[in-house]
Amino acid sequence: MSVSVRVPTILRTYTKSEAEVAADGGTLKEVLADLEANFPGIRARILDDNGRIRRFVNVYVGDEDVRFADGLDTETPENSQVSIIPAVAGGC
Repeated sequence: MSVSVRVPTILRTYTKSEAEVAADGGTLKEVLADLEANFPGIRARILDDNGRIRRFVNVYVGDEDVRFADGLDTETPENSQVSIIPAVAGGC
């Protein structure tokens, strides 16, 4: 299944400056594996050493935050959009 992955600016060095790339997989885990196969090094920026989504990285399938769904086992239906969004902190 092919999905569209929105890539944040900070990770575009891996995707040759592309803001959106295609990836295959029926689950988020499979999509990330396909991303890694096509853009080596990107998965390490999304997942920690234990294979979990990094604390300050938010991942959505459609409008759903995968942390509140099935995590890496969240289904990625055909033509869905996966968004990788680094958390932003700061303020007064």
